[in-house]
Amino acid sequence: MKIGFDAKRAFHNNSGLGNYSRDLIRMVSQYYPDHQYLLYNPKPGKIPFRLDTNSREILPNSVFWRFLSSFWRQKGILQQLEKDQIQLYHGLTGEIPRGIQYTNIKAIVTIHDLIFVHFPELYKPIDRKIYFNKFQYAADHSDLIIAISEQTKKDIVKFLHIDPKRIKVIYQGCNAAYKARYTQEEFKQTTKKFRLPKQFILNVGTIEKRKNLLNLVKAIENSTMELVVVGNDKSTYAQEVKKYINANGMDHRVHFLKNVNTVELAQIYQMATIFVYPSIFEGFGIPIIEALFSKTPVITSQESCFSEAGGPDSMYINPEDFKSIEDAIHTISENKELQEHMATQGFAYAQQFNDDVIARKLFETYKSVCS
Repeated sequence: MKIGFDAKRAFHNNSGLGNYSRDLIRMVSQYYPDHQYLLYNPKPGKIPFRLDTNSREILPNSVFWRFLSSFWRQKGILQQLEKDQIQLYHGLTGEIPRGIQYTNIKAIVTIHDLIFVHFPELYKPIDRKIYFNKFQYAADHSDLIIAISEQTKKDIVKFLHIDPKRIKVIYQGCNAAYKARYTQEEFKQTTKKFRLPKQFILNVGTIEKRKNLLNLVKAIENSTMELVVVGNDKSTYAQEVKKYINANGMDHRVHFLKNVNTVELAQIYQMATIFVYPSIFEGFGIPIIEALFSKTPVITSQESCFSEAGGPDSMYINPEDFKSIEDAIHTISENKELQEHMATQGFAYAQQFNDDVIARKLFETYKSVCS
């Protein structure tokens, strides 16, 4: 089978959609090496991405389309797909080329979330309109839609008015670094580099209002617990959080880390006492999976998709109520037996997110669409 991928995010995004794209391509090419995988990229990438011998990057094949690379991805790519004899095209981030339904190429699209519908105030009106139109077109004209969670599937049915029979839920995995085990010397080096406290709560993710970091900060205010935050801290919301930290004399207990690579982050997850992810809404919540593989107890929100990622042995809180977060942190931090139980059972639950499981589900889906 010859499979094409919309690989823009794989070559240009460091996290989120980029990680999903790179991991998916890596998994199917590794576990199903007898097929060909062509990665369509509108312009030379910024992110190193090691390809297997059965995979290759494809750039626009003319000066005209290299100049109009965004339009190439939306429409001009079709000529190249047909020339390359692609049998199946997978839009990894909510988009497919317009007009693909008039070719002999089968199309699958992954839709990650419809957060812009749930929280319109976080997006410019023009951006909401663009996102909605792209997602609606892709959903209407794909042969099958992959949702990354049951929550996202419900949203696709509700807001895009798609027959649920056309949607398949396939969860995401995570980078192998979070499944590796590290030496005490490696932990020591990372601790020294980032000046990590001996015990700490960890939070990972973009620092924006929806992620709800401020309530987590409030939850540790009346304790001696220290918090390590890994995420871009340049947003307006991040400055609001820092202002609260400064005003309440918590500077020495909240640590914002910069320039953390994947292996270092995996080590930080494994050294954390508790991972707290009090987000209001997500399409899935990959950091939860990373924490489970790290054998770190998880506290996360009780709504949206979080229980799908966290499983039955994570602890669920009301993200709008910082006292709920505070109580959960206290309960876990004071009970070593509970910590061990959550770590062991969480790790067992995470096995369904292993590469071989996800790759098999993906390839079975590819074959069913092309048969």
